[in-house]
Amino acid sequence: MSKAERTRAFIVEKTAQIFNKKGYAGTSLSDMTEATGLTKGSIYGNFADKDEVALAALDYNLKKISQMVSAEMEKRASYRDKLKVYVEVYGNETKYPFFGSGCPIMNATTECDDTNPALARKAGQALLDWKNKVVGLIESGKKTGEFKAETNPEQAALTIISLIEGAILFTRAGYQAETRKMIINSVEQAINQL
Repeated sequence: MSKAERTRAFIVEKTAQIFNKKGYAGTSLSDMTEATGLTKGSIYGNFADKDEVALAALDYNLKKISQMVSAEMEKRASYRDKLKVYVEVYGNETKYPFFGSGCPIMNATTECDDTNPALARKAGQALLDWKNKVVGLIESGKKTGEFKAETNPEQAALTIISLIEGAILFTRAGYQAETRKMIINSVEQAINQL
């Protein structure tokens, strides 16, 4: 990795959580320079503008989530247990504190739907990829007889994802952790009923 690539990676790593917490519009150049210890010139010498940093930060956050989920899924044998990884990852803020600032997909989608089309498209694609991953797991589970033949994979995936995102939304809105646990328990119940 070249020095320029390392610097870009460093900037993204140090600013990704800030973008997720403060928002893409709310993150200032001062926030980025403070987090990285670099000058404005160093940041913009490596990125064309703030939007390019934001896109890279979203990629970083999405990759981090994907790696967490994939690592846990690799430890599971059954498709049901693989789906329950979402319950574990999104329901355990102590072990996975990443979601204290909310889900990067939800944050980017809701904030940038009208203001940053490139970021909104990237978040929308991430949501579609997530849905397709869950659909694939359910379809595979149906083929092995683990899930009921009448299970609608698309509907089940949308329900699981919507409940997870709803749990995060309630948490971000200031509801107690117990509310999040109740919703995450509903995700687990939905998976058990497949």
